[in-house]
Formats: sequence, structure tokens, C-alpha cells
Amino acid sequence: MSKVYDVVILGAGPGGLAAGLYAGRARLSTLIIEKGQDGGQIAITDEIENYPGQMLEEESGPSLIARMTEQCKKFGCDRVSDTISSVELEGPVKKLVGRKGEYEGKTVIIATGAYPRPIGCKGEQDYMGRGVSYCATCDANFFEDLEVFVVGGGDAAVEEAMYLTKFARKVTIIHRRNELRAAKSIQEKAFKNDKLFFMWDSVVEELGGDELLQKMIVRNVKTGELTTYEADEDDGLFGVFGFIGRVPNSDLFKDSGLTMDEKGYIPTDDDMHTNIPGVFAVGDIRVKSLRQVVTAAADGAIAATQAEKYINELD
Repeated sequence: MSKVYDVVILGAGPGGLAAGLYAGRARLSTLIIEKGQDGGQIAITDEIENYPGQMLEEESGPSLIARMTEQCKKFGCDRVSDTISSVELEGPVKKLVGRKGEYEGKTVIIATGAYPRPIGCKGEQDYMGRGVSYCATCDANFFEDLEVFVVGGGDAAVEEAMYLTKFARKVTIIHRRNELRAAKSIQEKAFKNDKLFFMWDSVVEELGGDELLQKMIVRNVKTGELTTYEADEDDGLFGVFGFIGRVPNSDLFKDSGLTMDEKGYIPTDDDMHTNIPGVFAVGDIRVKSLRQVVTAAADGAIAATQAEKYINELD
């Protein structure tokens, strides 16, 4: 592809689409590259309640993302479906090489996101969004007065479990060891919480049910004993939240000169600049404290605005 775009956006989640909207509206020539479906993780979310200005009833991840996609189209963003295999980010023109072609831009906005590390049990994929979740802030409200299980034992798992106790009637942490890995100060708060319980030396083997998650088989790692848990008949379902880490989609950038932290996340300043001039990072791929649709969209707006400023300074 011979055209050199003003902005090339890699990823069409909320951050990438917000960047496209702002870049297109600023009359910058903009290309959005996405290898799968628009939306990233939000595309598999059945119900959204906490995005400002959303439809109050029956807003889903796909419905919200569909409107974002249409906004990008309205403001002239070009689209390509391709998987990028290598990048050249240094210099005035950045190059992205994909399976279908090569793409060049004066600036690049990285919006490749991150994904929750799976629990790794049978049936997990079948119940994502139907009892299985990886985000307490997103989904806790859907488990009001229900029973919930949290898989993990680190800081995030215990903090999210405590958050869930504000909604669920009972929260049980399932941990493969006999003690938590969370900071002592967090543990102290957890052990004082009357709604929080612990299942030690245990891993989830299998999830099941009808349309919703209603059954779980847990294995004791020391004895090998299998225990089956079933949803209360009046409830009809229970929740399982996985918090055993997240994995950034950043392997592509390992040899690009882009600075990443020890986990593979990309640090930026407040204006989304990476260490390479003209390269910005937004959304879940960034080092940040809150990974939500609203923060990703804000990142994208800032990055596009900064990309425009960078291009103007080149001229």
C-alpha cells in the first residue's frame, strides 16, 4: 500500500475506535487495522451498565461498539482486516507489515489491548458472559445477592473479591495454595470480611450448566478429591471470576525499540506518548490503574489529538 496515512491505528477496541473518531474528525487520513472483530474484550460482554451516555436498557458490548464503528466510518476512517506480523516504528514514516499488505503512517496508535489469563478449566469458554467474568467492576452488579467464586490469590484477586462482597451474598476465593499471595495489609482486610470465604489448595476443573453457569467441579491439589458445587435452585446460577493475571497483546513490539515493562505493558506519559516519537499507546495495553471502556476511549481521544499536534510540528 503506497499511501502514507497521517494516523495508523492498530486495534479496533474502544481505544482504537475513539482514536479513529477523533483523528477522522480532525481531517487526518486515518487507517484502522483490526485482525478480528471490533470491540476487543467488550465484544463478548452481554450487558453494559457503566458507560456514560449509553442506552439505559439492553446496552451490550456489541451494540455500543457498533455505534463507535459507525462514527469512525462517518468521519472517513479507512479499514483493513489484517494480522500484523512486524513493525518498523522508528523514523518519520512508520511501517506495519501484515499478511495481506504493508501499511505506512506518520504516526501509529497502538490499541492492541490485553486479555485475561484464562482459568484453564473445561467449559470456561462456554460460559464467558453467562456466569464467567474477569472484571468485578464491570459485572459485579449482575450477581446481586448471588453466590460468587473468585479464582486467584494475589492482590487483584483479593481486592476484587472484597469488592464483590458489596453485591454478592457470599464470595469464596479458590486458591491453589494454602495461603494468599496478596500483600499482608490486603489479607488482613479480607480475613475480617464476614462475607468472604476461602477454599485452599484447590483448582477449578470444570464448569457446566444449561444456558447459564450452574455447576462447578473443584479438585483438591493435595488429595486429588473432586467436589461438585451446584447453584442454589432459587438462584439458577452462580458467578466465577478469574483473577490470575492479564496478558498484554504486545509480543509484536518486542524488537521494535518500544519500551515495555516486565509484564509487557507499554508505559506512556499522560498524553499517551511512548518512548518513540510519533508512536502512541492507548487502552489496556498501557501501564494504567483502571482498564475500562471509558478510560480506553479517553486514551484514544488524547492520542489522536496528540498525533495531530505531532504531524503539525513535522510540517
